[in-house]
Amino acid sequence: MNLAERIHELSVNQQTDLQATRRHLHSHPELSFKEFETTKYIANKLKETGFDLQQITETGGFIDIHGKNPSKRVIALRGDIDALPIFEKNENDYTSQNKGVMHACGHDVHTTCVLGAIQILNQLKDEFEGTIRCIFQPGEEKLPGGASIMIKNGVLKNPNVEKIFGQHVMPLIDVGKVGFRSGLYMASADEIYIKVIGKGGHGAHPHMNIDPVVISAQIITELQTIVSRHAKPSMPSVLSIGKVIAEGATNVIPNEVNMEGTFRTFDEEWRMRAHGIIKKICNDIAEMHGAKCEVEVRKGYPFLKNNTELSDNAKNWAIEYLGEENVEDLEIWPAGEDFAYFSQEIPACFYRLGIRNEQRGITSMLHTPTFDIDEEALKVGAGLMAYLAIRELNS
Repeated sequence: MNLAERIHELSVNQQTDLQATRRHLHSHPELSFKEFETTKYIANKLKETGFDLQQITETGGFIDIHGKNPSKRVIALRGDIDALPIFEKNENDYTSQNKGVMHACGHDVHTTCVLGAIQILNQLKDEFEGTIRCIFQPGEEKLPGGASIMIKNGVLKNPNVEKIFGQHVMPLIDVGKVGFRSGLYMASADEIYIKVIGKGGHGAHPHMNIDPVVISAQIITELQTIVSRHAKPSMPSVLSIGKVIAEGATNVIPNEVNMEGTFRTFDEEWRMRAHGIIKKICNDIAEMHGAKCEVEVRKGYPFLKNNTELSDNAKNWAIEYLGEENVEDLEIWPAGEDFAYFSQEIPACFYRLGIRNEQRGITSMLHTPTFDIDEEALKVGAGLMAYLAIRELNS
């Protein structure tokens, strides 16, 4: 029996335990940086396998699995553990018991798969040389991102981690399949906050007021030229204003308008230049109309770049493990992910785990109240993580 077959057998044998773990995590979600009970649960699960969680943040930590010659090389696997402030609408045995909090982004799956991979790797320690660091990371869903804090606290040091893998569920990919992309994959994600301050009054006398609603409308329209007229056509960029609060009435022009939005792209130099253009457009239009404008561009996660060599190798290893028909190529994905911080430090591979099952009605997208997975993905995710880790160390 070859390595792929052995890992496949081990992953199938632990499917029942994987399902129970995922369902416990799903029914007990906790918000970013408040994952105290989640961390306790992870620590207890690790103790069952003979590991002590080394905490380096309040709710984050790691363990090291030592193979033969542990100091030869060190690579890492990462799972995030936090949930979202969403009221779950699913009705099943593992629906969230913490009202208003839900694992709607699959972090319960990611954590379960890393725990499953640890079980497999611990049984195959004689199959690899080096060390595999398994990271349980808090706060992926909230700035400044738990990855940045863990890196600052030394999660990639002592000994130095050479490469890292991250796995994320994907509702657009059928269960049993995975997706890979080399190079640029996910966007930087910045938050835009704009306050336009005018002079409110009666809607019947606009000439006596400085209307921040009209000014805001002009700002929103002009901001769209940043992508269409300032960005290189070859550089993917997105600017969206998703929240506008005026709080006037049918006959009342308000004193101010508050807006919020996002800017996303894949190049740091252009990213910083765009921030300046955003502020200039807002201030210039407001000044032209006699209003004032306060603009904050809150810098979020950087763009995520998959190391070409590592990702190409991982795709080939996934083909070995799952078969060529079950490995897909991914397109650029303009969402943000704090795994990007790891990719800025060391060679990284962030890939997608299929969870979709149309026949069972499992089709909801991430961050929705009806999100769920086909749990057959758990054994695929745990087994593939273990296989990638061993293949990389033995490459």
